[in-house]
Order: sequence, then C-alpha cells, then structure tokens
Amino acid sequence: MPSNRKHRSLGIVAVLALTGVAAKAGAAGPPRVTPSGLEVPRYVSLKYETVNARNGPDEAHRLLWVYRAKGLPVQVVAETREWRRVCDPEGGLAWVHKRTTDGRRTAMRIQSTPLALLASPRDGAKISAWLRGRSTANLDRCEKGWCRLKAEGSAGWARESQIWGAAPEPQCRR
Repeated sequence: MPSNRKHRSLGIVAVLALTGVAAKAGAAGPPRVTPSGLEVPRYVSLKYETVNARNGPDEAHRLLWVYRAKGLPVQVVAETREWRRVCDPEGGLAWVHKRTTDGRRTAMRIQSTPLALLASPRDGAKISAWLRGRSTANLDRCEKGWCRLKAEGSAGWARESQIWGAAPEPQCRR
C-alpha cells in the first residue's frame, strides 16, 4: 500500500506542475516566477465592471461571487496559464480568468474615513486632495513607504500603510 500512496502523491505533484499552479502562495521567501513569466505575489486590478470569482481555475468550477468594481486592486497569489488566484481587499480568495485582470496598479482606502493626500511624501506636508473612504485610486509609484496616488484629476502622497494594494510583502494568506 505505501507504494500506491507514493504514486498517488507523485501524480498530484505532476498535475500541479502541468497546470502551472504556483505553489505555496503567500509563503515567506522570494517571489516565484509563474507561467506568465511574472512574479507572485503581485498586484493587478480588475479590468471590467463585473468579474466572476470561481472556486477553482476553470469555468466548470463553482461561482463563488461576482466582483462589481472595475479597478479594484487584487493580489495575485497563484496562477495557471489562463487563471489567476487573487486575494481582494476583504481577504477573499478566488480564481478569475487572466483576461479580466489589468496590469495597471490601483490602491484602495479600505477604511470608511477619507484619507488626506499630501503634496509631498512627508508628514506635515500640505494636503493636496482627499481620497474618499472605501474608494480606489491609480497607483503612480511608491518610494520609501509613501505612494503617489491619482484620482479624478487630483494627485497626492499617502503612507503605504494607509492603503491596500501597495505593500511589498504579501497582504493575503491562504
């Protein structure tokens, strides 16, 4: 019997290798290169107003929910050639088709209170705009713990810790 168990385990490993699923998403260690040639974890945004979230990497898998938020930042934690396992700002994990994601980065203020965007990346700088609570903005760049955001014709800096979708370490755990 032990040899059957060994063959079964090897079969599972082979199936995972053939489908290209990146293993141990969210585990500590260096980012891994995936079937797309990009590292995981990484951030992307949702490309469409409605995106189906599934239990597994195939249309035959059960529909878990439908995202209704174009531009929502999500973190890719695993992938196959055609599917991305993503974690959303609420911590939900699901598979979405790669065509529904966009490489353009966005960030979200998850708290319900507005966030002051500053004219320069330093505490005490003049407020240049406000980001409404529970809203998203385009992520221009991050440096030294600060991120420059753009939304509705305004721009400003916020601490990386005050937004979701910018932290260099994985924000989602399996």
